[in-house]
Amino acid sequence: MKELIEYIAKALVDHPEQVKVAEIEGERTSVIELSVAKEDLGKVIGKQGKTARAIRTILTAASTKLKKRSVLEIIE
Repeated sequence: MKELIEYIAKALVDHPEQVKVAEIEGERTSVIELSVAKEDLGKVIGKQGKTARAIRTILTAASTKLKKRSVLEIIE
């Protein structure tokens, strides 16, 4: 899941070298923290959060296939 989010985020931003993804795994749930450059934050979130919602939808679909639950947190 971590690699998937990193790939999507790097494709969206102007400074892909500043994309950092951390994964905190629990028994059934994993929290994925995404950190990008301050000027790229708007590109990852999108208008009214549509891009962030789309990324979360992809993450949910991929993690459901693995029978796990994943949560995406975008860190400022």
